[in-house]
Amino acid sequence: MRLLVLPVLCLLAACDSAPVTGRSQMMLVSEGEERQLGAQAYRQVLAGEHASHDAEFNALVDRVGRRIAQAAERPPAHMWKAPHYSWEFRTIDKNVPNAFCLPGGKVAVYSGLLPITRTEAGLATVIGHEVAHALARHSAERLSDQKMVSGATLLAGVGLAVAGGRTGAAYAPTAMAAMGAGASVGILLPMSRTQESEADRIGLVLMALAGYDPHEAIGLWERMRAAGRGQKKQPEWLSTHPTDDTRLADIRRWVPEAMKYYRRRD
Repeated sequence: MRLLVLPVLCLLAACDSAPVTGRSQMMLVSEGEERQLGAQAYRQVLAGEHASHDAEFNALVDRVGRRIAQAAERPPAHMWKAPHYSWEFRTIDKNVPNAFCLPGGKVAVYSGLLPITRTEAGLATVIGHEVAHALARHSAERLSDQKMVSGATLLAGVGLAVAGGRTGAAYAPTAMAAMGAGASVGILLPMSRTQESEADRIGLVLMALAGYDPHEAIGLWERMRAAGRGQKKQPEWLSTHPTDDTRLADIRRWVPEAMKYYRRRD
């Protein structure tokens, strides 16, 4: 009984709350460790990609990124703890509609996004979403969930082997594989979709605080949906992301909340 109580107490001690949504998060990874992993991943990505030399594109990403970063660093009272990241904004010359923000505020935007974002507010939607992932510490939460699932699967396998003797030991690997697959569909993938939706919601607030109209996010995600038409996609329950229709419906529902923080900024 004592062995069961200690892990529960540890999990309770590692609880946190996500910005804006207030969702409870389990954190088994420290901020220092998370930032170290983020910096390492950032170096690896930049080493394998070609930086963009388009001065206009670089200036646009830096301008929008700095405004979103300023909003993240100066939140309204009690919304979230200011992160004080060492922000970096890089552009990558690659025809891929992608962007990311790694722990510690390391942001990169691929040139393939420009035909879809089109406007400064469209780019703010994307950067706001990515910064929201870092602000909510989604990477640390994902690592924590993976640790929890791996530990639980291992304990269950050991328990089966011990309780079932030779028969249990023989079936333990198969049972652990089945549990791992079940945990992926039942825990890890739903959590990933939750984080994506949460980043959308937080991102709307960030872009509003930065002076970009949150209504512009609807047009951006409609263009994203159009750009992805014709591509084979998995059903939502097997995907890391919500479907385009789910995402747009949620964004339309959250825009009024974000508009409370919007102040036009020329």
